[in-house]
Amino acid sequence: TLPFFADRRVIVIINSGYFKSAPEKFQDRMEFFPDPTHVIFVEHEVDKRSRLYKKIKEVGYVAEFNSLDTRTLGIWINSLCKEEGKSISTEAINYLIEYIGTDMNQLKLELEKLFSYTIDKKIVEREDIQQVCISQATSKIFDMLDAIGSRNQGKALSLYHDLLELREPPMRILFLLTRQYNILLQVRRCLDEGKDSSLIAPIVGVPPFTVKKYVAQGKIYSYGRLKKMLEECQETDYKIKTGQITDVIGVELL
Repeated sequence: TLPFFADRRVIVIINSGYFKSAPEKFQDRMEFFPDPTHVIFVEHEVDKRSRLYKKIKEVGYVAEFNSLDTRTLGIWINSLCKEEGKSISTEAINYLIEYIGTDMNQLKLELEKLFSYTIDKKIVEREDIQQVCISQATSKIFDMLDAIGSRNQGKALSLYHDLLELREPPMRILFLLTRQYNILLQVRRCLDEGKDSSLIAPIVGVPPFTVKKYVAQGKIYSYGRLKKMLEECQETDYKIKTGQITDVIGVELL
């Protein structure tokens, strides 16, 4: 179909799956698209060995959009602070990313709140972040693990109910707990093998600035205990999904 009141007709195809298994001869048909027709594929999974991928790379343009790593995020946060005439330490930047997460939209919104809160100050500090920023669920999960590790049941349950009040689904909390224990299990194994902290981050797949926390928590438990706790998380997941217990109570009992 020719364009109507425009120079080009743009067709956007989202998650077609064609880059894993394309219809027969689909890539050959692209040769016959009218010149004014532009096709944009948006895909989460792409096999770069596929004929379609190679064809598009040949006749069009391929762009890969990955999340920024923590170092690049830090540079970006620092530049936003400088635009506002403020400074922020590397420690505060790392804390902000850990506290808020790596979503750039969310970080920008929280930074705008910080700039308003620190209007009479030149330096953005950790205490400012704690005062006005909304913590992501994973940071509360870290605090929960600290409370569990120190046998502080009251604090652990209080944090759990805080998460529920923030409308975090119990199953997501369980998923995050399971993920954290899985990471701690891998960290504990690295520690038992005598690996240095600098080597643990790439092995386990966590940001380098969080390794100290994971190592500190990993040292609280033995490898066997962590494995047992991970199994208990999986058992709770099974009981909830088979209707033996409700999700809210299941995670609370865990």
